[in-house]
Amino acid sequence: MAGEVQVSAGVAYDLGYHVVWCPKYRRPVLTGEIGRRCDELIRTRCDERDWRVVALEVMPDHVRLFVKAHPADSPAHIANQLKGFTSRVLRQEFPSLRSRLPTLWSRSFFAVTVGAVSAMAVRRYLDSQYERPWRREGSS
Repeated sequence: MAGEVQVSAGVAYDLGYHVVWCPKYRRPVLTGEIGRRCDELIRTRCDERDWRVVALEVMPDHVRLFVKAHPADSPAHIANQLKGFTSRVLRQEFPSLRSRLPTLWSRSFFAVTVGAVSAMAVRRYLDSQYERPWRREGSS
């Protein structure tokens, strides 16, 4: 997935986040129809926010997501948006979740950035910032 640089007003980026979160008390409630609906809801919310889902795995006791996002969207914002949206909808659609858990998700999550840019790619970017050839020659 490295090398898929996105460009928008004033920024070029390739940011990937691996985000993991669990149901409260790590209860294995994301099975069957609940797990399938959770997967669908996460993909829906990511599409709405222009976050590209690279990989998504809904396990009975946790969710693993690898997502590409804009620099303005922090990993905390992404996790909170997805946890809040899925909790509200899943608890409305599946009353058993309300009776089993005080809240669907634990307050914590794990996030790590994924991917790397080569030194040559950084160098090409820096070199491209100079409009005059004489500046490039003097920077070496």
